[in-house]
Amino acid sequence: MGIACAARAAVVTNAPGRPPAESTRRMAERLAKLRETVDPRGVPYLTDRRLALMEADLRRATNAAQQATLRLDRARELQLAGKTTESLEALSALESDLAAASLTLTPRLQGELRLQKAMGHLRQGEQENCLLHHHAKSCLLPLEPEGYHRLPRGSRNAIPLFTTHLGQFTNDLGARWLLNIAYMTLGEWPEQVPSAWRIPASVFDSEHPLPRFDNVAGGLGLDVDDLAGGCVLDDFNNDGLLDVLVSAWSFEGQLRLFQNDGRGGFDDITAAAGLLGVLGGLNLQQTDYNNDGWLDFWMLRGAWLGKSGRIPNSLMRNNGDGTFTDVTEEAGLLSFHPTQTSVWFDYDGDGWLDLFIGNETSEPRDADPCELFHNNGNGTFTECAAASGLRIRRFVKGVACADYDRDGRPDLYLSCLDGPNLLYRNQGPRADGGWQFLDVSEAAGVSDRVLSFATWFFDYDNDGWEDILVCGYRIRGVGDVAADYLGLPHTAALPRLYRNQGNGTFQDVTRAARLNRIIHTMGCNFGDLDNDGWLDFYAATGDPDLRTLIPNRMFRNDGGTQFQDVTTAGGFGHLQKGHAVAFADLDQDGDQDVYAVMGGAFTGDNARNVLFRNPGGTNHWLKLKLEGRTANRAAIGARIEVALATPGGPRILHKTVNSGASFGSNPLRQELGLGDATTVTSVTITWPGSGLREVHTGVTPDRAYLFQEGVAQARELPVTPIPFRLGAMAARGAQHAESE
Repeated sequence: MGIACAARAAVVTNAPGRPPAESTRRMAERLAKLRETVDPRGVPYLTDRRLALMEADLRRATNAAQQATLRLDRARELQLAGKTTESLEALSALESDLAAASLTLTPRLQGELRLQKAMGHLRQGEQENCLLHHHAKSCLLPLEPEGYHRLPRGSRNAIPLFTTHLGQFTNDLGARWLLNIAYMTLGEWPEQVPSAWRIPASVFDSEHPLPRFDNVAGGLGLDVDDLAGGCVLDDFNNDGLLDVLVSAWSFEGQLRLFQNDGRGGFDDITAAAGLLGVLGGLNLQQTDYNNDGWLDFWMLRGAWLGKSGRIPNSLMRNNGDGTFTDVTEEAGLLSFHPTQTSVWFDYDGDGWLDLFIGNETSEPRDADPCELFHNNGNGTFTECAAASGLRIRRFVKGVACADYDRDGRPDLYLSCLDGPNLLYRNQGPRADGGWQFLDVSEAAGVSDRVLSFATWFFDYDNDGWEDILVCGYRIRGVGDVAADYLGLPHTAALPRLYRNQGNGTFQDVTRAARLNRIIHTMGCNFGDLDNDGWLDFYAATGDPDLRTLIPNRMFRNDGGTQFQDVTTAGGFGHLQKGHAVAFADLDQDGDQDVYAVMGGAFTGDNARNVLFRNPGGTNHWLKLKLEGRTANRAAIGARIEVALATPGGPRILHKTVNSGASFGSNPLRQELGLGDATTVTSVTITWPGSGLREVHTGVTPDRAYLFQEGVAQARELPVTPIPFRLGAMAARGAQHAESE
């Protein structure tokens, strides 16, 4: 077992608990059988099984050149599996054997071998320091002294290899970037980097001052060490406190549920909740599909795996007694398509949440079409996508929902990796009793061919109309990212910010908002870092390539006009792969903390999740929990307008009830920053479905309220700050690290 695998094995829940429900166990058995049918030759992420095949190929190979290529491929596979030392030994043995036989590789293969060795040493440094001796400031770019590698051999051995390579390929920006990272881990950047290849510190300067957000995940036991996955931060036991639900995408990735103990800590209740054996979700979303007032969750599987990803998702019903049951099959949601994105919304306004799933079609002749499941109101669903005008066969990576034209019906925006993105307007009921969605992408001005991933609707300029942000997802390598920081040309896919013009069309304002830069986003979400009433966002970056060591990035909304990169000021620049993101006030002190699921796709690319604690400020806030009666119980899709009196005059904030972006889930309880407002003049809620518009007064800043549809008076909810209790978990984590 490699270093990465050994570290990750220690965190799997093994506490005694309630046995999973029979239907949960059946789903686990179904998934296990499907896993056995997957051909590892077609799935690059199954490194252990692929290694066995490579070794068999090597035994059969007789040609020396073929053997050398296979050995190089095997060494790369060992690195992806987290078996870095074995990989480096295999590369050294290959070099020795070639020299002894007086054989030479082609220049291309020689360069590949050198870079593979350099990356192996750099990865070795990550494993020995960022993983085995992890602490709050590990892997945060630019590294501070506490983050320098205690065991320097990895980066020390990587530097001469990158230097030699750059001597031959002077314009290799990818090698230049990684050389600077290696020096950074040793505390020798930028001064000791050769001037020809130095990346100046100024390129990482923050564009606005921000206090430091410390990573406190380790002290709370929330630093799950696994691969890419999803997260939900919400209240699953109705005690008014936010819990943390985390998944990991691998076939063996165990779902984890951490319950807020109300004393500043979290208890891992995975086993007690009957969730042992619930595996393999890349994304998670909360819902209340049966309107019983208890949050259920939905787990998405199969993304990026092509035909091998034809495995079912899971709907986990909250039983209201601390346990969950897989009800996918009985609900009529059992289907077999690769996906990681969906949205819960009440498209027909009947008070029950329906489900749209964006599936990944990789071969049009053998499509995996998108699905629309209508909630029948009795715990079951009926699929009706094609009948509703949503016959979509695309490689969908993100789905967002909002009533962009304010006609009372929620619409859909789809981010696609294989061509133009799609906006579907909800046309309402047809004469025959069915429902109709219409593709208005071109007419609305949002059909650019972006090659994109994460997406969402949000009213970034607070004008009452929902805007769209969609993140580009194509680079030729980490060199493109270096080029962007250095102001050099590149061909990477950039994000698009589309401003809603209030007439059914959108304007591309990406450049004006200063978002015309490479962000290369996998997961993302939005919130309000400084409670100024303007929505900011955090982009979790990267791709499966181990060389894509780029910072996750935080962008602050500057008054609805532009976005400022505040990554380094706030300490958000984590270099490991980032995935699901959620903004939530976990310690109830009035400001939003930020949780992010870290880790890549390959077996050995695990990393610890992070929780950035908000240090707070002087701006005011408001928390609103909405409960539908005629509308869906969770009030998803409700529109909120908060009228404020401020020293500068009246102001209105706009927000829609949802869980945020298309990857990672904020709480459905809405957490609003009020800036310097002195008074909340009114809170207006437009309930989904009926369109009922209710105006409430008597609301005070820095409080939490429950708004129930049809009830005239809002009820104040108790919100007492609960400082995080870090000491015991931090001490236990330190002892564990030293024992390794």
